[in-house]
Amino acid sequence: MNNNEYTQNWGNISKNYHAKQKAMEIVFKFCRAVLLFGMCFLVIQPLLDKLSVSFMEQQDLYDSTVISIPRNFTIGNYKLVSDLITFWPSLFSTLFIVIVSAALQVAACTMAGYGFARYKFPLKNFWFMCVMLIIVVPPHTIMASLYLNFHFFDIFGIFRYITGEPVNLLSNVAGFWLLSVTGMGLKSGLYIFMLRQYFRGMPKELEEAAWVDGCGKFKTFIQIMVPDALPMLTSCFLFSFVWQWTDSFYTTLFLNNYRMLSSGLGSIAERFSQWWSVTNAVSGQAVASTAPVGYTQAIIATGMLMSLAPLILLYLVAQKAFVESLSQTGIKM
Repeated sequence: MNNNEYTQNWGNISKNYHAKQKAMEIVFKFCRAVLLFGMCFLVIQPLLDKLSVSFMEQQDLYDSTVISIPRNFTIGNYKLVSDLITFWPSLFSTLFIVIVSAALQVAACTMAGYGFARYKFPLKNFWFMCVMLIIVVPPHTIMASLYLNFHFFDIFGIFRYITGEPVNLLSNVAGFWLLSVTGMGLKSGLYIFMLRQYFRGMPKELEEAAWVDGCGKFKTFIQIMVPDALPMLTSCFLFSFVWQWTDSFYTTLFLNNYRMLSSGLGSIAERFSQWWSVTNAVSGQAVASTAPVGYTQAIIATGMLMSLAPLILLYLVAQKAFVESLSQTGIKM
């Protein structure tokens, strides 16, 4: 075989190899696109169904020819839900309470995570194991203890000595915030773990350089470590905000006297049933006194979408910092 034939054969082999590689790459991209589309569809499709139902009038809900696009478009469901759960007062009350609670929780968990990452102290592993128990143990298992401790709240008998009786922190936002500021709020163990892992990945030379420049430990923590951990703090704040936004356990225990969206959503079916009975009794129409199941589900879906709207807006605003924190955590952990 001469050189020309060898070169020609080698060129054909190379072309076939590159063609196969290109075909495999196209097949891989196609399969990946189909898989991602299917996953996104599984997540978004239920929300799209609820969105379409929320704009339907009652007759569309029982019309078999109406599937996704409403025939009789209406925003009356949103107005009705807004009245049933007093949406705007509940929204502002929930925003204030949850933002303060999430900020206190992130502040407490940041200090705890930094302490576990950088300092040595007696029984460090034992206390970190206790932090892990906060993640593992469901809060419902300690409901009785929480009720007794906060109903008869006292610190070393100080309140009993001054006032003659302990303080009742149930149905009081102070008890709710006290859990957050002490690192015992909802999912606090997870935030401590995340921040501990983040601070462990930061180079110690940053702290040593700050100490050489005259910074104390607290000043180093505030001016050096916290600004660098801002993306992770944003993620923890978002997680805390979202989980507390729809939480019903601590809301029922501490915030019965406050207008909260989670409480309104939990009783929206009952309120709609009462509204249905009263409205039909006043109008004198010969219809069933019990609210239709399909219409009730549409009202529940509408209320859920209204409660999700602030969370979606919050994510859109903080999306960049949230994605950045996830990428940095993947590198440093």
